[in-house]
Amino acid sequence: MTNDAFAPLIGQQQAVELLTQAVAKKRVAPAYLFVGADGVGRSLAARCFVELLFGSHQNRVRQGNHPDLLWVQPTYLHQGQRLTATEAAEKGVKRKAPPTIRLEQIREITEFLSRPPLAAPRHMVVLEQAETMAEAAANALLKTLEEPGQATLILIAPGVESVLPTLVSRCQRIPFYRLEAAAMAQVLTQTGHEEILQHPPILSVAAGSPGEAIASYQQLQAIPPELLKSLSKTPSSYREALELAKQIDKDLDTESQLWLVDYLQQSYWEQKRQPTIIKQLEQARKSLLCYAQPRLVWECTLLSFVNQ
Repeated sequence: MTNDAFAPLIGQQQAVELLTQAVAKKRVAPAYLFVGADGVGRSLAARCFVELLFGSHQNRVRQGNHPDLLWVQPTYLHQGQRLTATEAAEKGVKRKAPPTIRLEQIREITEFLSRPPLAAPRHMVVLEQAETMAEAAANALLKTLEEPGQATLILIAPGVESVLPTLVSRCQRIPFYRLEAAAMAQVLTQTGHEEILQHPPILSVAAGSPGEAIASYQQLQAIPPELLKSLSKTPSSYREALELAKQIDKDLDTESQLWLVDYLQQSYWEQKRQPTIIKQLEQARKSLLCYAQPRLVWECTLLSFVNQ
């Protein structure tokens, strides 16, 4: 049965049904938009769908070396070189801004699709975090979506509002949902992360996303324990606030700082139930995403917490 290809995917029955029916009825769309929260199985579903369409070539898909599959991820630009998040972490590159899908990557997709498929009946292109495309890159992709040729493209994004409407209109939407507690426990156990089930704050931050739970737990391990302990309560003095801001800026990259905002929102809400603190942390997130100077952002935020 075609559903067997989706056996690794848990808790996304509607998506599985829509995709398997498309294959069974030979109505595979030229483009799909997989929408839903990070870490709920969108990328896994894309891989399962590619394996289903490529049939006997499944092993090459899993190994990431199929000639008719192009998997595109957002990248950082470091010393003239494009690096994915994984590559940047391996090289110890300090990341000051979130990664993006660049115009050059869209041009590589166009070049990839300009030749006929080599081994499969069609090309497959998967774009993770499609919401990170700048307008120029999105407009370039639009031309490809208008005439995809022998290809199916899958765009992965958190929601339709995060992608240009002109792109959305050319894609069939496949919704993905946050998992119930039982499904969360099943995924975390099957992937060898059952220890996360013993950390309620992490599960609260993840809010039904196994991927976010795993990423949050890894972030938790990476943050210096003494810093986390100091941040477990709001600063008691202006000096302490300034020292904490200095340490956050020194020890954590932007991605870790953004995670810390989420963690502190959850932690402080459980302790104090003060909407003002949550709003101030939300403003800190917006400022970090707008590339404001991190130390200044944390100084202003933590100073506002003193005596709260």
